[in-house]
Amino acid sequence: MPIFQYKGYRSDGAKISGTLEADGLKDAVSRVKELGFFPKEVKEFIQSQKRFLSRPKDNLLPLTTRQLSTMLSSGVPLLEALRALSEEHKGYWKGVLISTKERISGGVSFSRALEDYPKTFPEFYRNMVAAGEASGTLERILERLADFLENQANVKAKVRMSLIYPTFMASIVIIVMSFLFTFVIPKIVKIFENTKSALPLITNILIDISNLFHYYWWVLLIMIVGGSFMARRLITGHRLFIDRVMLKLPGNVVQTLYFARFSRTLSFLLQGGLPMLRALELSAKSIGNLVLQNKVMDASKKVSEGASLSVSLSGFPPVLIQMISTGERGGRLAEVLNRAGDSCEEEFGRKVQKTLSLLEPLMILFMGLVVGFIVLAVLLPMFQLNQLVR
Repeated sequence: MPIFQYKGYRSDGAKISGTLEADGLKDAVSRVKELGFFPKEVKEFIQSQKRFLSRPKDNLLPLTTRQLSTMLSSGVPLLEALRALSEEHKGYWKGVLISTKERISGGVSFSRALEDYPKTFPEFYRNMVAAGEASGTLERILERLADFLENQANVKAKVRMSLIYPTFMASIVIIVMSFLFTFVIPKIVKIFENTKSALPLITNILIDISNLFHYYWWVLLIMIVGGSFMARRLITGHRLFIDRVMLKLPGNVVQTLYFARFSRTLSFLLQGGLPMLRALELSAKSIGNLVLQNKVMDASKKVSEGASLSVSLSGFPPVLIQMISTGERGGRLAEVLNRAGDSCEEEFGRKVQKTLSLLEPLMILFMGLVVGFIVLAVLLPMFQLNQLVR
């Protein structure tokens, strides 16, 4: 059935809105009235909303996957489980669930129905669901998917949390400096502008910076916006170069995150029953770095020719390659990769904390240097004036 979105009023005059399934527009209006509402607007939902909304919130997919796995494990049929889940949500996610249920009712497999929403359900997700359907273990596959997605969400949350403090500090520095150079410094430097004596170089620099902020702030704003746009174009158009630079950053913080993604994803896919070559292809896409992605794809070609994964991989840490080699020899590759993922994620957390512990004194030092520059630029001409008066 098509999905319709409605807006209207209750009998007490309160505004209401929601979605429902109906055979057509007239049927939708009739159903809204049967609910005891006075319809103001009723329109088809999926066709009007699906174009503009490409994906739901990040936390909805792990949550829904976990709930679906629990219901299937309890014996609830897939269609009934999807119907129950759709009643708990609103907006785009509700439409996705109802549309998926209707596609399955029409004879399409669950994995095939998910292909209608490629941005909502990643490729590895759809492949795992297909493997679960083929093996008759869909509920267990969904449980593993929920575990994997929740773990990935936790890693993303750690990254975001680690960026909050430096972002906050940088914002404070920018605001304070802008205030000083726009409102405070111009009033101070007026004392020296009318003096006939030559001002120190550092004071002239301070005056020029102050004038730039005070009179040409709009130029700075245009430069910031234009710089952001150009940086985005540069990242998009030179992705391979940017990713190559990311691998050479000091501290190996980002590299550790890449290796954790690869190990965790490959382990998860292999445990889910996907063939090695397909698992390598999907794992390569999950890394987030084109250089490492190409290296994994090259390794996949060598594996297809009969070589082992540990021998085929290049550009990865020797410890990780040794663990992969041990897992291959012992027939426990998925298990070893999972442990490697745990180790890389723990190492990533330690490196982030270490980087932040170094960043705080560096930002304080920067602020001290700026304040010292301002104080020195103001005091030097005062000393000169004092000497002239004497």
